[in-house]
Amino acid sequence: MTRLTTFADAEATAVRAAEEIARQVQRARAARGVAHLALSGGSTPARTYELLATALPDWDGVEVWFADERCVPPEDEESNYRLADETLLRPAAIDPARVHRMEGELGPEAGARRYAEALGEHVSPAEESSSSLPVLDLIALGIGPDGHVASLFPGAPTLDAGEQAICLGVHASPKPPPERITLSLAVLRAARHCLLLATGAGKAYAIAAALAEPSRQVPASLLRRERLSVIVDDAASPTPAPR
Repeated sequence: MTRLTTFADAEATAVRAAEEIARQVQRARAARGVAHLALSGGSTPARTYELLATALPDWDGVEVWFADERCVPPEDEESNYRLADETLLRPAAIDPARVHRMEGELGPEAGARRYAEALGEHVSPAEESSSSLPVLDLIALGIGPDGHVASLFPGAPTLDAGEQAICLGVHASPKPPPERITLSLAVLRAARHCLLLATGAGKAYAIAAALAEPSRQVPASLLRRERLSVIVDDAASPTPAPR
């Protein structure tokens, strides 16, 4: 069952999201000695990352990954890595050797292939499963007004990549820039936990659709409900989608 938590405003939402991420990281380290955390970009998680930088007593044993990336250099203003670096990685003094960025400058296919190899090398599959998919401990996700997560967009071919796909190149994103790299839906669904974060009235319909019947037109609705926490402010609280 999906856990939905609503807070009065964006700041309270960010505080709760940072606490939840820290809690999941500590749980993973206690269980396995390492925590594999994947981050997303966008404006919504920036404040969460700022708070997260001081939410843990230390970052030992935390491996940082990314849910998606724009095909731009890491110093570009549109880079998800740059956002995370400015708000979390440097303020928390996380060892760069434990930060695994998607190399967007390589282009969609080469970047996706390189990232899939890195995930396969460092992240183990689930012991109880016959699947070879790497299992991340927590993926922090935003959601677009259209219901997309990572760079998996409504009705896109990437949603049909199959259960063994790890990382995918995107060539025709409906949002600029058109070329991106994204974790596959299979990897999102294989994660031990996903956190979906949204603030603002512009996300209310998307959250409602994400919690409704699963649909390829709302990629967020395809996440594993029993492994999903949704944290929103009052403005983004689910409301019925227009007919």
